[in-house]
Amino acid sequence: MNNLLEFWSLVTDVWQNGVVGIDISRLLSAAGILIGFLLIRRLFTRTVLAWLKSLASKTQTPLDDAVIETLENPVRFTPVVLGIFFATQYLALPGVYAEIADSLVRSLIAFTIFWGLLELTRILSRFLTHLEKHFTHELVAWLIKALRIVVIFIGAATILQIWGIQVGPIIAGAGLLGVAVALGAQDLFKNLIAGILILSEKRFRNGDWIRVEGVVEGTVESIGFRSTMVRRFDKAPVMVPNTKLADTAVTNFSAMTHRRIFWKIGVTYTTNIDQLRKIRDQIEQYIVENTEFASSKDVSTFVRIDSFNASSIDIMLYCFTLTTDWGEWLEIKEQLAYKVKQIVENTGTSFAFPSQSVYLESIPSERPEIFIPPKNQDV
Repeated sequence: MNNLLEFWSLVTDVWQNGVVGIDISRLLSAAGILIGFLLIRRLFTRTVLAWLKSLASKTQTPLDDAVIETLENPVRFTPVVLGIFFATQYLALPGVYAEIADSLVRSLIAFTIFWGLLELTRILSRFLTHLEKHFTHELVAWLIKALRIVVIFIGAATILQIWGIQVGPIIAGAGLLGVAVALGAQDLFKNLIAGILILSEKRFRNGDWIRVEGVVEGTVESIGFRSTMVRRFDKAPVMVPNTKLADTAVTNFSAMTHRRIFWKIGVTYTTNIDQLRKIRDQIEQYIVENTEFASSKDVSTFVRIDSFNASSIDIMLYCFTLTTDWGEWLEIKEQLAYKVKQIVENTGTSFAFPSQSVYLESIPSERPEIFIPPKNQDV
């Protein structure tokens, strides 16, 4: 019986002392408070968001509606912070444990605030479209990305400061490290500055078809801090350093206003002058009357007898289509080829092909005799 009483006294002592001098009943009660806030989190979120949305619906601007939608996750996390706060307040932790609990709650509050600010940066791109009159869409996206990094950095510095970690010496040390790194990473900063220049000068944008002389030709997929990804027409991605794009000639085919057709059409030398005039006039008439070609008032358009080649009389055809789409351009060029062939054949002449004539003036009369070996004879 005495042993049983002694055991019960041990159980009572453990129950009363619990963890860090707090009895287990208070710990269970604090856990119940936290669980209660977790259970009402969904109801709390719905209630608060419904109230905020009702207020936002009364305004004319869509900005507040987008802000409320973006802040849904931070608002959903708020009951968790409240639960931890009330649970630690109920426990009334002694000494250093109270300081740790206070720092934890402060850190969670700072985390929630900067989480909300970080989420708000996502909607900035929707309301900064007017900046695209002066900057490209990619540059605006780059600025928003830089702003997000700044928010994350300030948030991390705030939480570290709450825990008593001085940020100043860390920044000073990072500055010294940055100087050392900068000396060995000059190319990185060159590429970064080149990327900013590319975006600010609007040389090309995502989706543009470009050709970098001696480097790559393809479609721009993304413009990064250090490099730009260009996907070739065989679907292979190529990461091009931004300095290459800044220092090398770049042809942006997507910025074309028209697409050019430049041919040399060779006809045989048996073609007379009247036939040449008919061919030239009919090709020019087809181009002028076809609405798929650009007007000669806007672009240079020529159909002219150009030169006397080695085996042909060349007619130069120089014109532009209104479309810049490659597939449509190929179709228009194909129809033009059919028409040119039809015109040349209807005029009674034909296309020339490379040929070479050999003229033999005379054959020497005194030719050496052909040696015929004698037949084998028996001796």
